[in-house]
Amino acid sequence: MNRFAEGDRRRQGRRLDSVLLETVRESVLAGSGPVTPSTVAAAVQASGRLLGTAGALEAVESINAELNGLGPLQQLAHDPAVTDIFVNGPDSVWLDRGNGLERSAVYFDSEQHIRSLAVRLVSAGGRRLDDGSPCVDVRLNGGYRVHAVLAPISTAGTLLSIRIRREAVFTLAELRESAMFSEPVEVVLRAIMARKLSFLISGATGSGKTTLLSTMLGLSHPKERLVLIEDAAELNPVHPHVVTLESRHGNLEGGGALDLGELVRQALRMRPDRLIVGECRGAEVRELLTALNTGHTGGGGTIHANTAEAVPARLVALGALAGLSAEAVRLQVSNALDVVIHVDRTQSGRRIASIGVLADGNEGQKVVNALCWSPSGMTRGPAWQDLAARLSLASPPAAGPAPQHRLPDFGPSAGTGQEP
Repeated sequence: MNRFAEGDRRRQGRRLDSVLLETVRESVLAGSGPVTPSTVAAAVQASGRLLGTAGALEAVESINAELNGLGPLQQLAHDPAVTDIFVNGPDSVWLDRGNGLERSAVYFDSEQHIRSLAVRLVSAGGRRLDDGSPCVDVRLNGGYRVHAVLAPISTAGTLLSIRIRREAVFTLAELRESAMFSEPVEVVLRAIMARKLSFLISGATGSGKTTLLSTMLGLSHPKERLVLIEDAAELNPVHPHVVTLESRHGNLEGGGALDLGELVRQALRMRPDRLIVGECRGAEVRELLTALNTGHTGGGGTIHANTAEAVPARLVALGALAGLSAEAVRLQVSNALDVVIHVDRTQSGRRIASIGVLADGNEGQKVVNALCWSPSGMTRGPAWQDLAARLSLASPPAAGPAPQHRLPDFGPSAGTGQEP
């Protein structure tokens, strides 16, 4: 079959699918009950189309996705490795399985097809997507976080960005096996949680900050109460006592909004043993730093930064949004945060690039590396002895009881050539 005949058959298939979809849509929406897979299956059977067993099952799945799910994108969401889906146009659908963006074979019939899906998804999240509200972010049941943009804000037509929250949480051992860090680094991460040091996990988008944070929170003592503050619930640590508060957008009149800063203040009345802000991105950093300075140790969160060294400046910028001066932020940070863990995304995967401590110097506040990744592996930096002391990491004495943690062997210190 030549390519023209193949194209005709594909277009014919699209028309037939559209006819069947519209027939089934009218049938199920005419009923008084909810739209379920069984009602869709019954409507497909009642349509009189001769599809065969396999064809009928495929039609039911496809139409149910159009009415209740992610439409043509549903098949991508079934892949457990997919974390993000992006729609830039009818024939421009991309996905992320953890190794960078890949172009998908999935396509839409038209720009209107994308817009209809975007409007339905946003409506399911309790908000409105139209010319008066052309940029909307919602969270849907099933762990989907959907962001939609309409034209003319988007010059390419309707844009969809979907992040998928996976229920499965990795253990530290699994992250280590995926080469995110080595066994000695795992010892340090466990000690950070055991000693209840306050920390921030920094990194760029998609670097694995939330994944690492969820896993580390699972190391908290079972008797601790974890209160998580998030813009959109993504953290799901394996722990018996987790409470999650999620921010809320205002209604059409602008009322009813609850931002992260207010949620942090409310969380302080809930007696948290660990207070976590899923992502520090605004004025809520003031409330978080205040909480960490008033006895709520062991807390923290994530923050967007290209390098660990950029974190102090990023905190100053966020503090300015809350009306704090650079000096006020510096004083707060000095006593509030113990550790900055930076994660990078490379061609070989996600990894911990450095673990550092915050220090004040003549040039201002900075993150000094205690551990830093290099092609030869993780090496110790200038702040290693300081971090080791905070974590009670020490070599076992010649006699007497063993310490809580054995000193991990990272090889020679960075830039010194000295043995550990």
